[in-house]
Amino acid sequence: MLYLLSDLSGTLSPLNVFRYITFRTGGALFTAGLFVFWFGPLIISLLRLRQGKGQPIRDDGPQTHLTKRGTPTMGGLMILAGAIVAILLWANPRNHYVWITLMVTLGFGAIGFYDDYLKVTKQSHKGFSGKFRLGLEALIAITACYAISYFSPSSLQNQLAFPVFKDALLNLGWFYVLFAGFVIVGAGNAVNITDGLDGLAIVPVMIACGTFGVIAYLVGNVFTAGYLQVNYVRDTGELAVVCGAVIGAGLGFLWFNAPPAQIFMGDTGSLALGGLLGTVAVATKHEIVLAIVGGLFVLEIMSVIIQVASFKLTGKRVFRMAPIHHHFEQKGWKEPQVVIRFWIIAVILALAGLATLKLR
Repeated sequence: MLYLLSDLSGTLSPLNVFRYITFRTGGALFTAGLFVFWFGPLIISLLRLRQGKGQPIRDDGPQTHLTKRGTPTMGGLMILAGAIVAILLWANPRNHYVWITLMVTLGFGAIGFYDDYLKVTKQSHKGFSGKFRLGLEALIAITACYAISYFSPSSLQNQLAFPVFKDALLNLGWFYVLFAGFVIVGAGNAVNITDGLDGLAIVPVMIACGTFGVIAYLVGNVFTAGYLQVNYVRDTGELAVVCGAVIGAGLGFLWFNAPPAQIFMGDTGSLALGGLLGTVAVATKHEIVLAIVGGLFVLEIMSVIIQVASFKLTGKRVFRMAPIHHHFEQKGWKEPQVVIRFWIIAVILALAGLATLKLR
């Protein structure tokens, strides 16, 4: 809403600063972080009071995790609250991409919240029906992708862009909406699978948001898009503010999620943040780059798919335990080792994703 103050400004007015995406991105980051840091202890206390035993811990998982019993979940509420407050305060309310991204984020967050609620109240790892959950996610994602396609430049509607090749576009027709929906649903569930150790998911999410914040800013600016020879998508620069808000909220959450965690993110946060990343990637026409930047999330979800497929087809397991972060725990890595090494991988993949902007 602060963006609207720029409408009151003259050419040299100090209020002009609210026109700048970079300034408002910094403001969103600071606001979201301060909100989560300030209200975090209260939210944790309320969730601990309401949940009692907290998130159920699997008996067949790594034995070191049994000490985490009683830790409350649904920490995604902290992240979403901080991010949404900052987005509403600093983003341009006239920008349709902002509202589409918020719709997906809140929709996926609501699905995750209900799943967490069932797990906590039943003290079981089973939420509601997986097929029904995926159906709801697909409905939200496809609706969002239809809206994105509608608002995209006519030259880019239903087109899949390839990194490195400056003029390579593949017209998928209306199949593009289904493909883009798959990207968003896949991103949401990949982040969800990754969220298994203290701090493991939130830092790679922040790294990916930082990367896509840069991409959104460059792609949404006609001059930088022309210089880099990437597809210019008008108005997507505003998504940098959204990404900044998520980074700020993530930093605030990490303060409480650092080992030993005082609260878990839960499906409430992981599904929502993954959906947000997928939506930003679709809006900026960088769906394939998301697979590079979010390669860690791809690795995590593929380890589960491979494990399940191998066991059903051959009766043998490829990994000692899936997702793959548990495999390394079973090999003797300490939890902080797994987390920090995976963070390093996330940074390397983010740099590789950014490099595709210049390689043409």
